[in-house]
Amino acid sequence: MARSFLPLRSCAGFLLCAFTVGAPASLDVDGTRIMAADSEPGNWISHGRNYAEERYSPLDAVNTETVDRLGLAWYTDLGTKRGLEATPLVIDGILYFTGTYSEVIAVDGRTGKVIWRNDLDVDRSRAKYMCCDVVNRGMAVWKGRLYVGTIDGRLIALDPEDGSVIWDKLTVDLERPYSITGAPRVVNGKVLIGNGGGELGVRGYISAYDAETGEMLWRFYTVPGNPDEPFENPILERAAETWGGGPWWEIGGGGTVWDSMAYDPELDLLYIGVGNGTPWNKHVRSPSGGDNLFLSSIVALDPNTGEYVWHYQTTPGDGWDYTATQHLILADLEIEGEQREVIMQAPKNGFFYVLDRATGELISAENYVPVSWAEGIDMQTGRPIETDNDYSDGPVYQFPSPMGGHNWQPMCYSRDTGYVYIPARQLAMVYRADADFEYEPEFWNVGMDVMKDITVPPWMDAELVSKVGSAMAAGFLLAWDPIKQEAVWRADAGSPWNSGALCTGGGLVFDGTGRGQVRAIDAASGDILWSFDAQQGIIGSPVTYTIDGEQYVSILVGWGGAFGMSFGFASNTLEAPSTQGRLMTFKLDAGGQLPPVRRQERVPEPPESTASSDTLDEGNALYHHYCVYCHGPRGISHPNIADLRTMDATTHRNFLGIVLGGAQADEGMPGFADTLDEEEAMAIHAYLIELGHQELDRRRNEGTLWGSIKSAAYSFAATVVSGIVSLLEWLKNAAG
Repeated sequence: MARSFLPLRSCAGFLLCAFTVGAPASLDVDGTRIMAADSEPGNWISHGRNYAEERYSPLDAVNTETVDRLGLAWYTDLGTKRGLEATPLVIDGILYFTGTYSEVIAVDGRTGKVIWRNDLDVDRSRAKYMCCDVVNRGMAVWKGRLYVGTIDGRLIALDPEDGSVIWDKLTVDLERPYSITGAPRVVNGKVLIGNGGGELGVRGYISAYDAETGEMLWRFYTVPGNPDEPFENPILERAAETWGGGPWWEIGGGGTVWDSMAYDPELDLLYIGVGNGTPWNKHVRSPSGGDNLFLSSIVALDPNTGEYVWHYQTTPGDGWDYTATQHLILADLEIEGEQREVIMQAPKNGFFYVLDRATGELISAENYVPVSWAEGIDMQTGRPIETDNDYSDGPVYQFPSPMGGHNWQPMCYSRDTGYVYIPARQLAMVYRADADFEYEPEFWNVGMDVMKDITVPPWMDAELVSKVGSAMAAGFLLAWDPIKQEAVWRADAGSPWNSGALCTGGGLVFDGTGRGQVRAIDAASGDILWSFDAQQGIIGSPVTYTIDGEQYVSILVGWGGAFGMSFGFASNTLEAPSTQGRLMTFKLDAGGQLPPVRRQERVPEPPESTASSDTLDEGNALYHHYCVYCHGPRGISHPNIADLRTMDATTHRNFLGIVLGGAQADEGMPGFADTLDEEEAMAIHAYLIELGHQELDRRRNEGTLWGSIKSAAYSFAATVVSGIVSLLEWLKNAAG
C-alpha cells in the first residue's frame, strides 16, 4: 500500500496496471540533458544521476542544520519479499524503478500512489540461474522511452505513459545460464546492456542496441572464444595469448559485464567493469597460467563501434571472484599540482584505484580494507605484489572474501568534500581447491568450485553459525580521500551488506543498513545526524528530488542479494523484522509512521527424524552444494526467504513435487529434476527434518538454564573467532 497518511490493485496474468494519476507529458531525455543534469537538480534522470556516475545531488534544503526535521512522507508496499536493489529514476515528479523479477513500476513522487506496473511476463523459472537473488538495479530513459533488462535475458523498451512494451529483444543464448540484473545505460542513441552468469558457466559480453528500433548494433566479448575459430575482433586474439591451456571456452570463461558503466562525453569513451572467471579456480580455468584478459578489468570502448581502446586489469589471473564490476566514477582531481581527468573504482579485491581515464594509466592505488592476497600495487608495472595465496596445496584464509571489500552497492562522490563514500565491508574467506573437480556441462557443476564442499561441521549448530558469522563480518560507510589515498572516517553499519550511497549539496551522505536504518551522515565528519527504523534490511540506493520546491529522499527497502539471503544477520538484530518490500520517501516536517510488525515465533512440529547418519551426511553435502546460496548455511536464511527448518506439514508432503517437479517455480523455486535424483532429494529432505528438530529444541530451550549456558558458550566462541580475525590482521600489518 502507498500511504500518504491507496491500495495496490492486483492484476491477474500479465501484470500491467494503468492508472490515471499524473501520467508524464514527456521524457525527452538525451545526452545533452544528461550532461546538464545539474541544470535540473530536482530530477534524477540517469542511473548515477549523470554520465560521470557521481551520485551527487546539488539539492541542499535537507542539510546538516535541517536534517533532524526529516520524517516519513509516504511509503508504498510492493508485495515482494525478495531483495530490492534499484536506483529509481525521477522525472517531473514521477519515480520509475524496478522491483524483484525485473518488474517495472511508476509512482507519484508526491504521494507514492502507483501509476502503473508491469511484470514483463518474465520467466520466473530462470531464477535457478541467478547466483544472487532475483534482483534488478534499475532502468534508463531516452527520448520518451524507458529501458530495462530482465532476469530471462531480454532488453525491453517501454512507454512511460502506461508501461506498455514498445520492443522486446532477447540478448542472450537461453541454452546457457545467462541473466540480467544490471541497469542499462544509453549513449549516443545506443542502449548498452551486459549480463550475469559468471558463476555458472557463460562467456561475458556487452551489447549495444538502437534505442529506436531495438536492432543490435555491436557486441564486445570480454573473453576470447575458441582459438581454433576466427576471433570476433583483433584484441581478442591478443587476449587469447593470456589464457593458458583450456578448454576454457567450453566452460565459458566468465567475464560478465553485470553492473557498472560510465561515459565521458568529451573523450567519447565508454567504460565498463568486467567480472570474474568461470570457474573461479584459475588452475582449472587456465592450467598453464596467464592473466586471462579481460577478467577483473576496467575496459574503455568506443561507444559508437564497440572497438577496444584500453584496459587496466585490477586482478590478473583472478582466482577469488574479485570482480571489477563495482561502481565507476569519473572526476577531475588535482594530483601533485596537476589537474587530472580520472576514473575511480573500489573493486572487490580491496584496493582503491585512480586511473587516467584517457589512457588507462595507473595514477595511484591503496587498499581501503584489510587485504592479505597482495602486499600492494607495483606503481611501475601496475600489477599487484601478490603474497603466498595459492590454495592448490591446501586451504588459504584470505581477505577480502568473494563478497569483496566493496560489492555492487554504488559509491558516491561529493564535489564539496572531495571524498568518495564507499559501502565497504571487512569479511574473510577460506579458499580451497576442489581436488575432485571435473567439468560437466550442467551449470551447477561449474560455479563455486573453490567453495563447493562447504558442509557445516555437525558440532556447529544453527545458533553458532549465526553468531560466528556475525563476529567475522563488519560493514561500514567509508569516507575515502582519492588524492591522499587514505580513509577519512568510517561509520559502522553493524552489517556487512548495506545500501548504496547518496551525496548531497546539503553536506550529507544518505545510506541504508542491513540492520534496518536509513541514515543521514555528516559528509565531513562522519557523525550520524539522523536515522529512521525501516523495519528490515536495506540494500537499495537512495535518490533525492524536488516537487513544488520541497526536497524528498527516496529509498527501496527490502533485504536480499548475494549475502542478504544467508545467515539472517539483519533480521536477528531487529525486534520485529518486516518482510514487506517497500519504497519509502522522506521530507522535512513529515510525521508518517510504518505499521507495526510482529515476528512469527511458532515452529511447526517436523516429521520424525529416522534417517541414518550416512543419509544425513549426504543431505548435508547436497544441501550445501545446491541450496545454500538461497537458503543459507544450515538453513539459516533471511526471513524473506523460506526457512526450510520450519516447513509446515503440507510442504513436507509436497517436498519432492517442489524440489524435483518445480511446483513453486512461479514463486522463484525452480525444479531440480535435471540435477538431482529422487534419492538425493530425499537425503536433503532428511537433513532438513533433522535441522527442524534442532531448531524446535533450540527455541524450547530459550530461557532455560541450559539455553543460557549454550548462549554464553556461543558468545565466547564468536569472541574467539573475532579475536583470531583481529590477530591475523595485526600480524599481517606488523609483517608489512
